[in-house]
Amino acid sequence: MYTEIDDAVATDMVTREKLVSDLKVVIADAEELLRATANQAGEKIAEIRVKAEENLRNAKIRLARAEEAMLERTKAAARATDDYVRANPWRAVGIAAGAGFIVGLLVGRR
Repeated sequence: MYTEIDDAVATDMVTREKLVSDLKVVIADAEELLRATANQAGEKIAEIRVKAEENLRNAKIRLARAEEAMLERTKAAARATDDYVRANPWRAVGIAAGAGFIVGLLVGRR
């Protein structure tokens, strides 16, 4: 049966997906900034560029790991849902019908 835990898991996954998406944008912006400042001279600029490139590499690695972990959790949730539906087909149909009814009521009000 659908519980508050399921809501928390769904919210957590959406939050993680948003975080991954935002991190990808930041990485792309940082790469663009590094390309734009490639012709800048100076010892301080060179130090900052080296540090930024290192941080960018680390961020890409962490992002890849986070995406991999999120994918594994998504697959596990899909398997658990599939197992539940196979074990309780009529209950799953009832839950889906109830959810559809509620959504229909909410949409009908507008």
